[in-house]
Amino acid sequence: MKRDLVDDLGLPVSVPGEVRRVVSLVPSLTESVAATAPGLLAGATAWCSHPEDLDVARVRGTKNPDVDAIVALSPDLVLANEEENRVIDLDALRAAGVPVWVTVVRTLDDAFTSLRRMLVTAMGLPEPPWLRAAVRAWDADLAGQTRRAVVPVWRKPWMVVGRDTFAGDLLLRLGVQNIYAGHPERYPKIPLPELLAARPDLVVLPDEPYRFTADDGPGFFPGVPAALVSGRHLTWYGPSLAEAPAVLARALGMAHPAGG
Repeated sequence: MKRDLVDDLGLPVSVPGEVRRVVSLVPSLTESVAATAPGLLAGATAWCSHPEDLDVARVRGTKNPDVDAIVALSPDLVLANEEENRVIDLDALRAAGVPVWVTVVRTLDDAFTSLRRMLVTAMGLPEPPWLRAAVRAWDADLAGQTRRAVVPVWRKPWMVVGRDTFAGDLLLRLGVQNIYAGHPERYPKIPLPELLAARPDLVVLPDEPYRFTADDGPGFFPGVPAALVSGRHLTWYGPSLAEAPAVLARALGMAHPAGG
């Protein structure tokens, strides 16, 4: 018997009474299902890197999924995200009769609510222990002395975290205020001279989507403490959230000025 639900976008999704096969088009959602009910995963993208031993059919990337291959897997449900995946691909899946569940996550609280709805409401699973552990991990007052930061996510051209982002919310909870949180765009292109002119107390450099490293990133911000952080802990919403506060706090605490 079908269940008529609505996803985070408010779109109707007709889900089987028992979900047995799932294809995930989002790395963090893939990890979430794998940590909760791994036997349900029938397919995932090439970018789905966790767990490391994941052995399922690969359906290309988040931005160019192989729609025909996904349909051939006969999934009961496809998991997607409004930021990670393209509407044209999700509409093609819907047109082929495949139920698609889209998540919308802009804050930590959004993540907890969305994950619970996806796993428990849509997929019919018990609330997983890792989700309860993640809620507990972020339940403390984690913010120390507030620091103003720029958070690049790309260079050539330079792009930074702007308004209304999950990463910005996590950093704020750790005492790091994103200088561009009030920008009209969510991921604006800001020339490097403007980033430096903003006089940040800190530059936060994740290793995805652009892979900033000690040799490629801090040197562009002479005299500004640089924190190299795990993109998985900063931008993924799933099991990594349980350890993210400690991992990110440690990385932010190790920030040191780059040479001029």
